[in-house]
Amino acid sequence: MAIQRAVQRQKEIADETTRLLVLAQELKADVEKSTKDQLSLHVVKKAEEIEKLAKSVKDKMRDGQ
Repeated sequence: MAIQRAVQRQKEIADETTRLLVLAQELKADVEKSTKDQLSLHVVKKAEEIEKLAKSVKDKMRDGQ
């Protein structure tokens, strides 16, 4: 069972890091489109989503140690 949980955790971490990469690329593109004086609410929400996902990955990595 422990091996199965470790394999599942590793898959989740890999999937979430892939999602993090996609979100970070989207955020970069959105920021480049915005003006220096204005960031849209969409950009802020995407940054918050990245932050939550990064915390989830960090927590899962810690649980495995």
